[in-house]
This record gives sequence, structure tokens and C-alpha cells, in this order.
Amino acid sequence: MALKITVIGTGYLGATHAAAMAELGFEVLGLDVVPEKIEMLATGRVPMYEPGLEELLRKHVAGIEGSTGRLRFTTSWEEVGEFGDVHFVCVNTPQKHGEYACDMSYVDAAFASLAPRLTRPALVVGKSTVPVGSADRLAALLDERAPGDVELAWNPEFLREGFAVDDTLHPDRIVVGVRSEAAEKLLREVYATPVAEGSPFVVTDFPTAELVKTAANSFLATKISFINAMAEVCEAAGGDVAKLAEAIGHDERIGKKFLRAGVGFGGGCLPKDIRAFMARAGELGADQALTFLREVDSINMRRRGHMVELAREAVGGSSFLGKRVAVLGATFKPDSDDVRDSPALNVAGQIHLQGGQVTVYDPKGMDNARRLFPTLGYADSAPEAVRGADVVLHLTEWREFRDLDPAELGKLVTTPIILDGRNALDPDQWREAGWTYRAMGRPRA
Repeated sequence: MALKITVIGTGYLGATHAAAMAELGFEVLGLDVVPEKIEMLATGRVPMYEPGLEELLRKHVAGIEGSTGRLRFTTSWEEVGEFGDVHFVCVNTPQKHGEYACDMSYVDAAFASLAPRLTRPALVVGKSTVPVGSADRLAALLDERAPGDVELAWNPEFLREGFAVDDTLHPDRIVVGVRSEAAEKLLREVYATPVAEGSPFVVTDFPTAELVKTAANSFLATKISFINAMAEVCEAAGGDVAKLAEAIGHDERIGKKFLRAGVGFGGGCLPKDIRAFMARAGELGADQALTFLREVDSINMRRRGHMVELAREAVGGSSFLGKRVAVLGATFKPDSDDVRDSPALNVAGQIHLQGGQVTVYDPKGMDNARRLFPTLGYADSAPEAVRGADVVLHLTEWREFRDLDPAELGKLVTTPIILDGRNALDPDQWREAGWTYRAMGRPRA
């Protein structure tokens, strides 16, 4: 009999995972406690922007003309318990307010609601990013509260926003923490297609599976902050961090990825994950092992303040009062509408609070940005945003911004000064068009 899969939590991770499981040929039932979200998904629409996700959803959601009908959504825990052989828990684990630690309340609530409804043999699979040790505790909860034959496995997610669909269907690795051969066999069946395509399937214990995601994110955050620290040294010494990154990137032990200096990382994962990792290490008595992550976090946040200082210098050096500042970008990265902990919006907000007249434009993040920072000015296009500007800040590396014509844009501004906070524009092209171009860690001319 073919496996039936449920997905608990239909946010960014859950909606993507549910659609991908349907694409792999399974019957899938997605659950969320927010009725409005379920109603939207049931019509083939998603509450966030992710390339390819809505098209994949509409291909499989039951009731949509021409769909396979393999994907449905519900708010009923009873229906989920009766339907599924494998239950993926994909709920959010945000940072606790006022603390570094991870908020496990949504995960705990999901397990507490699911457990008593599991009346037949089932495998519950955690995908949420959790503090190490959580799986052992949640396995005990299932043993205590689930009336049927139920087992837990841990299968961390490694989605990149903007590439989530491809990362789910063609993962660069699949990690499963299991306690039995039966659980491993079941997950090999779930992921049979990507494994057959060559995706590595790594089998380990609960603690290691939980640590993989936070360790990976901590490494990437460290690499980003390292090159940003080198940008600070380059500025002091008169060096060029872009050429430095190119040179060290040729070393196969280092690699070229994540070596672009700029305003740093943000989003809903890297910042909160490294902080939660530090907090958990402290609880385990291993806090000294991760003290370097405090400096990683500090360097990252310092870059935002440095961009504000560069902007102040560009408009005269003393004050933003009466100055018009255009900000290109609101999301924390391109190909997403996610503005959580966005360096771009953080910089825009700081300049606004210091008296600057800030106008923001982003291809996909405008609605979310307006909700988060309603007092900022917003434009419907890049040309509209820069009109009359004393300085332009490029803070999210959308292709649309890389493709702008500097000569045409220069006709709209008061002063042709651009600060490239992502080191993604062509300095020669902008300078030839009459702009003063500056970027972090690079020579002024």
C-alpha cells in the first residue's frame, strides 16, 4: 500500500515540503491551525513569495482543474491522525523574545496535539530546527501520549529561500536521525526518488541530526562575517576585499561561495539559529566551544551601522536632516519576499530615525516591508525611488538592480552617489556613467 504523508505546519517550510511530497507521487494532507492559511492553500495560492512554489502547488491541490489531486489541506488533527503513515512536523521555532534561546512552544504544541490522535502505527518526523536534545524529549512525549505504535525520526531541512522547491526535490544531502532500521527504511522509501538521482542519504542518531542544521548555519555565518572582517581591514589598509575574496576563493579548502563582503546576513534562520546554538551550548555546559559565534554575530550587526555611517558621510558627514536617501532592496536576500531581520530595512530604518527622508523599493518585499516599517517612504520602481536622491544605497542584490542603466538613473538623482552594500554592481560601469561609487572594503576609485 502506498505511503500517505501529512505535513504539520504550512508556513514556508511546510507548504514547500507538502507540495514536493505530492510531486514525488505521495498522497499528502497538510495541516495548519490558521484557517485563513488553509483556505488560501486549498485554492493553490501561497502566503509568501517563493519561485516555482505556487505553480507546483496548483499542479497537485485537489479541486483545481487539471491537478493530480494528491494534495489536500485541513485544520483537523483527527483527520491527520487517521490519514497519515508518516507525519512531518514543520512548524516554526523563532527566537524567544528578549533571549537568545529558541522558542519551542509551537513544536511542543504540535506534538502534544498530534500524539493522542495517532491511533495506528506511524512515523513522526521532525523537520523544524530545534536545540539539540529536543528529539529525545519529544520521543518520550510520543511514547507517553500516543496510543498506537509510534516512532520518532529527525530529518532537518536545508532550504535556501529562492531555491526551496529545487532544494526539496533535489537535495544536496538527506540527513535522518533514527533509532530503528524500520524508521530508516520508511524514510528511504519517502526519499527514494532523490536518492536514486544521487542525493546522499546520511543516517545518524538524534543529537547529530539536530546539530547538522545549526552547525551548517553557524559555519556559513562565520564565513560571511570573516570576509566582512577582512573588508574592515581592507578599508584600513587600502586593500580591495573583492580581489582578496577572489584570490582566497581559488583555494579549494576555502571555496568562493559566501565570500562577498557587504552589509551582512539576515533572515529568519542564520541570526536566530546561531544565537539559539550559543544558548543551548551554555545549557549543556559547552558554552566556551561557541564563544566565537558572539563575534560572528557582532561583526554582522556592525556592518549595518557602518553602512549608515558611509551614507552619512556621502551626504555631507554631519546629519541626514533634509537629505533624501534611496534604498534599493527591502528583503534580506533576492528571490524572496522575506524581510525578517533584513539588513536593508534595518539600515533604512536607522537612517529614517536619524532624520533622513528614506524611499525604499523592492521587487517582491514591498507589502511585508510596509507592515514592518510603515513610516518609511516607498516607491513602485527603482527610478521612482531614486528620483531626487542625494545618495542611493544598493542593499539587496536583485538582478533587476544589477541590470539598471546607470546613465539613465543618473538623470533622476540630485547627486549621483551610490553605495553598493552587496558588492554586486560593476564599479567601472557606474563610474563611467558619472557616479561616485563606493562599496565596503574597496578602494574609493
